[in-house]
Formats: sequence, C-alpha cells, structure tokens
Amino acid sequence: MTCTSRRLTGLVCTGPRLYELSVSRPVIYQLSLRAAGIAVGLFLVIAGAAGLLNPASVQSFAKKLPRSRVAGIVLLTVALIWNIWLLATIEMGEFSSFRRPLLIALPIGYVLIIRFVDEFLAVRALGILCLLAAEPLLDAAFLRYEIPRLVVTVFAYLLVITGLFWVTMPYLLRDQINWTTRTNTRWRLINGVALIYGAVTLTLAVTTF
Repeated sequence: MTCTSRRLTGLVCTGPRLYELSVSRPVIYQLSLRAAGIAVGLFLVIAGAAGLLNPASVQSFAKKLPRSRVAGIVLLTVALIWNIWLLATIEMGEFSSFRRPLLIALPIGYVLIIRFVDEFLAVRALGILCLLAAEPLLDAAFLRYEIPRLVVTVFAYLLVITGLFWVTMPYLLRDQINWTTRTNTRWRLINGVALIYGAVTLTLAVTTF
C-alpha cells in the first residue's frame, strides 16, 4: 500500500510503516487541484461550445487573430504584467541579484518586441501565456496521485508544447487555423473534442478533486 498527502510536508506510508515526507519546494500559486480543474474545464467547455454554436463568428475571429496587432499588444501586455509579478515575488535564491536587472529589461524588451517583432505578435504572446499558464496547473497537481488528476496535467503539458511551437514558429497557428476551418467536419470534431474534454475535466473537478 502506498499513500501520500498533497501537502508539501506530510506522511508517506509504504506497507505497514509510516515515513515523514518533507519536500522543499516553493509554491508560487496557491491554486487547488479542484480550482485548476474547474478553470480548465470551463475554458474548454466555453471555447468548444462557442465554436459549435456560432462557427462563422468564431472562425472569422480565429483567422484574424494571428496578424492582429491590437490582440498582440493586449496579450503581450498581459504576459509582461504576469512576468513582472513573478519576478517581483518569486524566491530566486542565489540568483536574487538578477531580479532588478530583469525587472528593468522586461519593459525594454516589451517595447522592442512591439517595435521590431510585430509579425505574428499575437501568436508569440499567446505562446508565452500558454507557457505561463501551464505552471500553476502543474503546481496544483503536485503530490496528488489520483489518476483523474491527469486530465489537468495532460492539458498543462499540451500548453507547454503548444506554447513552445507558437513562440518559435508562430506561423503554425495560422496554418492550424486554416487546416481546421477548411471543412465543417474538422471544425466540429476539434470543438467537440474540446467540449467533451472540458466537460469531463469539470465533472472530475467538482466530484473527485
């Protein structure tokens, strides 16, 4: 028999003996697995339902998004604020001396990116947000060993992979949108999968986590 608590300090029991578990790991986000599951579930259900119920408007928005400068600036601004908050609050240990230079460099980089790297800016910014959003989801599932938690962790790793591709090869989102919207069958299938996955995640978050 093996059992472990979710908390960073707790008990592990293997067989008949109990052992104290002490994991030194800073927690950045105070997000429970239930809250993470509800957030993921609601996002996917809303996105999937919108795509199925109003395909014309959603497809039109999706096709314009990759080259939308306004959307790029808005998303990049959200990413900048998120990164500044992380740098200002995270425990950096021996790298604490880099905190102030990075806090200065971030706004400068933000301005330079908007000025010189504006092509597919929305996609790059969305990729950055995917990478940032994955961490609190994985943190919420840390030291949770229930099998249903995988619906959250799998989605988090999909965000990581997607974010890496969109940041480095932003044209891929344009190609993905064009491929998905080429036929109604593909569009319904993608949004249907998102809706079902979101509903399953939401149900598990409410009943199991």
